[in-house]
Amino acid sequence: MLNQAEITATIKSIPWFLDLTSENIQRLASLAVIQSYKSDDVIFTEGEKHPYLYILLEGKVSLESLVPGHGSMPIYVAESLDVIGWSSLTPVVRQKTSTARVLADARLLAFEAEMLMSLCEEDCDLGFIIMRRLANIVASRLLTHRLHLLGIITCQNNKP
Repeated sequence: MLNQAEITATIKSIPWFLDLTSENIQRLASLAVIQSYKSDDVIFTEGEKHPYLYILLEGKVSLESLVPGHGSMPIYVAESLDVIGWSSLTPVVRQKTSTARVLADARLLAFEAEMLMSLCEEDCDLGFIIMRRLANIVASRLLTHRLHLLGIITCQNNKP
Protein backbone atom coordinates (compact mmCIF):
# COMPACT_ATOMS: atom_id res chain seq x y z
CA MET A 1 0.00 0.00 0.00
CA LEU A 2 1.33 3.43 -0.93
CA ASN A 3 1.86 6.06 1.72
CA GLN A 4 0.70 9.66 1.32
CA ALA A 5 4.02 10.85 -0.15
CA GLU A 6 3.90 8.12 -2.82
CA ILE A 7 0.30 8.95 -3.69
CA THR A 8 1.27 12.63 -3.96
CA ALA A 9 4.16 11.73 -6.30
CA THR A 10 1.80 9.59 -8.37
CA ILE A 11 -0.70 12.45 -8.72
CA LYS A 12 2.09 14.86 -9.72
CA SER A 13 3.11 12.47 -12.51
CA ILE A 14 -0.38 12.41 -14.09
CA PRO A 15 -0.81 14.94 -16.92
CA TRP A 16 -4.48 15.45 -15.98
CA PHE A 17 -3.27 17.31 -12.86
CA LEU A 18 -0.38 19.35 -14.32
CA ASP A 19 -2.07 22.76 -13.85
CA LEU A 20 -2.80 22.20 -10.17
CA THR A 21 -1.02 23.94 -7.32
CA SER A 22 1.01 21.95 -4.79
CA GLU A 23 -1.71 22.65 -2.23
CA ASN A 24 -4.39 21.21 -4.53
CA ILE A 25 -2.27 18.14 -5.22
CA GLN A 26 -1.89 17.60 -1.47
CA ARG A 27 -5.63 17.95 -1.00
CA LEU A 28 -6.29 15.44 -3.78
CA ALA A 29 -3.74 13.04 -2.34
CA SER A 30 -5.59 13.09 0.98
CA LEU A 31 -8.67 11.76 -0.85
CA ALA A 32 -6.93 9.14 -2.97
CA VAL A 33 -6.28 5.44 -2.49
CA ILE A 34 -4.70 2.86 -4.75
CA GLN A 35 -6.86 -0.13 -5.65
CA SER A 36 -5.70 -3.27 -7.44
CA TYR A 37 -7.77 -5.65 -9.53
CA LYS A 38 -7.05 -8.96 -11.23
CA SER A 39 -7.90 -9.94 -14.78
CA ASP A 40 -11.66 -10.61 -15.22
CA ASP A 41 -12.59 -8.62 -12.09
CA VAL A 42 -15.51 -6.24 -12.52
CA ILE A 43 -14.77 -2.81 -11.05
CA PHE A 44 -18.29 -1.46 -11.52
CA THR A 45 -21.43 -2.45 -13.38
CA GLU A 46 -23.56 -0.45 -15.80
CA GLY A 47 -26.52 1.15 -14.03
CA GLU A 48 -25.12 0.89 -10.49
CA LYS A 49 -24.25 3.83 -8.30
CA HIS A 50 -20.56 3.52 -7.60
CA PRO A 51 -18.67 5.90 -5.33
CA TYR A 52 -15.33 6.28 -7.12
CA LEU A 53 -13.65 8.09 -9.97
CA TYR A 54 -10.56 6.21 -11.18
CA ILE A 55 -7.36 6.94 -13.04
CA LEU A 56 -5.84 3.78 -14.46
CA LEU A 57 -2.17 3.57 -13.51
CA GLU A 58 -1.38 0.11 -14.93
CA GLY A 59 -3.26 -2.57 -16.82
CA LYS A 60 -6.23 -2.55 -19.19
CA VAL A 61 -9.93 -2.22 -18.50
CA SER A 62 -12.73 -2.87 -20.98
CA LEU A 63 -15.71 -0.55 -20.73
CA GLU A 64 -18.75 -2.45 -21.92
CA SER A 65 -22.31 -1.42 -22.59
CA LEU A 66 -25.43 -3.56 -22.84
CA VAL A 67 -26.91 -3.21 -26.31
CA PRO A 68 -30.38 -4.80 -26.64
CA GLY A 69 -30.29 -7.70 -29.06
CA HIS A 70 -26.49 -7.78 -29.01
CA GLY A 71 -25.61 -8.32 -25.37
CA SER A 72 -22.69 -6.69 -23.60
CA MET A 73 -20.42 -4.99 -26.12
CA PRO A 74 -17.02 -3.42 -25.54
CA ILE A 75 -17.10 0.31 -26.28
CA TYR A 76 -13.68 1.42 -25.05
CA VAL A 77 -10.46 -0.11 -23.73
CA ALA A 78 -8.95 2.04 -21.01
CA GLU A 79 -5.19 2.00 -20.62
CA SER A 80 -2.62 3.77 -18.49
CA LEU A 81 -3.70 7.29 -17.40
CA ASP A 82 -7.25 6.94 -18.73
CA VAL A 83 -10.04 8.15 -16.44
CA ILE A 84 -12.95 5.79 -15.78
CA GLY A 85 -15.97 6.00 -13.53
CA TRP A 86 -16.54 9.67 -14.37
CA SER A 87 -20.31 9.40 -13.96
CA SER A 88 -19.73 9.35 -10.18
CA LEU A 89 -19.04 13.08 -10.52
CA THR A 90 -22.13 13.97 -12.49
CA PRO A 91 -24.59 15.61 -10.11
CA VAL A 92 -27.83 14.19 -11.51
CA VAL A 93 -26.94 10.87 -13.14
CA ARG A 94 -24.52 9.07 -10.85
CA GLN A 95 -25.25 5.62 -12.28
CA LYS A 96 -22.42 4.05 -14.24
CA THR A 97 -22.89 4.29 -17.99
CA SER A 98 -20.89 1.11 -18.63
CA THR A 99 -19.44 -1.96 -16.97
CA ALA A 100 -15.70 -1.91 -16.28
CA ARG A 101 -14.09 -5.35 -16.68
CA VAL A 102 -10.36 -5.82 -16.09
CA LEU A 103 -8.53 -7.26 -19.12
CA ALA A 104 -5.03 -7.18 -17.60
CA ASP A 105 -4.19 -6.86 -13.90
CA ALA A 106 -4.79 -3.23 -13.02
CA ARG A 107 -3.78 -0.63 -10.46
CA LEU A 108 -6.02 2.39 -10.17
CA LEU A 109 -5.87 5.68 -8.34
CA ALA A 110 -9.34 5.99 -6.80
CA PHE A 111 -11.01 9.17 -5.57
CA GLU A 112 -14.17 9.00 -3.48
CA ALA A 113 -16.56 11.01 -5.65
CA GLU A 114 -18.53 12.84 -2.95
CA MET A 115 -15.36 14.01 -1.23
CA LEU A 116 -13.87 15.07 -4.57
CA MET A 117 -17.05 17.00 -5.44
CA SER A 118 -16.93 18.76 -2.06
CA LEU A 119 -13.32 19.72 -2.71
CA CYS A 120 -14.24 21.07 -6.16
CA GLU A 121 -17.09 23.11 -4.65
CA GLU A 122 -14.82 24.53 -1.95
CA ASP A 123 -12.14 25.53 -4.46
CA CYS A 124 -13.74 26.83 -7.66
CA ASP A 125 -10.41 27.04 -9.52
CA LEU A 126 -9.70 23.37 -8.83
CA GLY A 127 -13.31 22.48 -9.60
CA PHE A 128 -13.16 24.30 -12.93
CA ILE A 129 -9.99 22.46 -14.01
CA ILE A 130 -11.34 19.06 -13.04
CA MET A 131 -14.79 19.61 -14.54
CA ARG A 132 -13.38 21.02 -17.79
CA ARG A 133 -11.21 17.93 -18.18
CA LEU A 134 -14.09 15.70 -17.20
CA ALA A 135 -16.28 17.33 -19.88
CA ASN A 136 -13.65 16.48 -22.50
CA ILE A 137 -13.62 12.84 -21.37
CA VAL A 138 -17.42 12.62 -21.47
CA ALA A 139 -17.55 14.15 -24.96
CA SER A 140 -14.85 11.80 -26.21
CA ARG A 141 -16.55 8.71 -24.75
CA LEU A 142 -19.93 9.75 -26.18
CA LEU A 143 -18.37 10.04 -29.62
CA THR A 144 -16.70 6.63 -29.27
CA HIS A 145 -19.96 5.07 -28.07
CA ARG A 146 -21.90 6.66 -30.93
CA LEU A 147 -19.44 5.31 -33.51
CA HIS A 148 -19.76 1.81 -32.05
CA LEU A 149 -23.56 2.01 -32.19
CA LEU A 150 -23.46 3.29 -35.78
CA GLY A 151 -21.22 0.33 -36.67
CA ILE A 152 -23.76 -2.07 -35.16
CA ILE A 153 -26.62 -0.43 -37.06
CA THR A 154 -24.68 -0.44 -40.33
CA CYS A 155 -23.77 -4.14 -39.95
CA GLN A 156 -27.37 -5.00 -39.08
CA ASN A 157 -28.73 -3.09 -42.10
CA ASN A 158 -26.26 -4.84 -44.44
CA LYS A 159 -27.38 -8.35 -43.44
CA PRO A 160 -29.25 -10.22 -46.17
